[in-house]
Order: sequence, then C-alpha cells, then structure tokens
Amino acid sequence: MEQELDLDTVIRQRIRGLRLARGWTLDALASRCDISPSNLSRIETGRRRIALDQLVPIARALDTTLDQLVESADDEDVVIRPQPCQTRGLTSWLLSRERSLHGVTVAKMRITPDRPTGPEHLCVHPGREWFTVLSGTALLRLGERTILVQTGNAAEFSTMTPHVVGAHEGPVEILTILDHDGERTHLHDAHGHPAPQAP
Repeated sequence: MEQELDLDTVIRQRIRGLRLARGWTLDALASRCDISPSNLSRIETGRRRIALDQLVPIARALDTTLDQLVESADDEDVVIRPQPCQTRGLTSWLLSRERSLHGVTVAKMRITPDRPTGPEHLCVHPGREWFTVLSGTALLRLGERTILVQTGNAAEFSTMTPHVVGAHEGPVEILTILDHDGERTHLHDAHGHPAPQAP
C-alpha cells in the first residue's frame, strides 16, 4: 500500500514538473486535456484521486506516454552495481545498462602493462571512440602511431583506424564511451568472447 501511495505521489510530481517545464499554467494544460483547471489542481496536489481515464489525456497533452508517467520510481532503475569482467591485462565494469544512453555504453576499464598491444591485437570497427584517463598513462596505438594519454586528458578517434588501448609503465584506469560496434568489440572481448582482429 505504501508503495502505491509513493508511486501516486511520483505521478503527481511528474505531471506538475512536466507542466512547469513547458511553462504552462494549470489553465493551459487543462485546456489541452479537457480537464477543468480546478480538477487538475486537485490531481497535482493530491486532493483528488487519479483516474486512469484522466491520465491518458494528461500524458498525451504533456507529450509523454502513459507508461512513462506511471513507471516505477524503484531504485533498481537508478542504481547500477557493476560486476568486473576480466581478460589478460584488462578489467572492465559496465557503468550503464548496455546501449541505454542513445545507443552507447559507458564503461570503466583498468588496464595493466601485460595487456597485449601488438599489431595482431589491433582492431577495427565502424564509428568513433572516446575515453578519458582517470589515473596512470594510457598507451593508445592507432595504426603505426603510439600516443601517450596522461591522467586528466581525453582521446577521441575514428575506430576505422586499427587501434588498441594499453597501459604505459604501470596500471591505467579509463572511463570510456562506446557505440554498439565498440561495445561488441571491446567489452565482449572482456567477457571472454572473441573480438574481431585487424586483417
């Protein structure tokens, strides 16, 4: 029962928050969903029970869906408990639900100098990649070039260039954003599946 009441409060807050974000008065929203301003005010403040037949036009008027308006505010949708995945010289933690943020995956990686970075370990895939160095120095191999990326700096590059990220003179920790192809190439490798190799 308490959970229902909590969700009820969240729905009311969402309606009011979406209305205010659009700069609309109660009258403006009421005219868009054919509910009187006084009834809408009572819905927002909790003085009137929310009925499903009222939520549908309210959601439509606020340019959202009924599902989004009534979705649970459970902590499970907010807190991610990353599990480490390891291969030789690389430990990775997924920090977002896979491909949840506009088709990208956010991951933290800890790389040690024993990660292989030779020519046979360079990979290629469509898209771009970005990472920032949290600690240590990253060794970025891009084709024939070797670039050292220090703590606090970031790198962005085309992943059509054969590439691999390693560690220079000690462990390095990076935060990276990968698109679908990058996630499949780099993180599936960390999960123990074969990653594509450069020809």
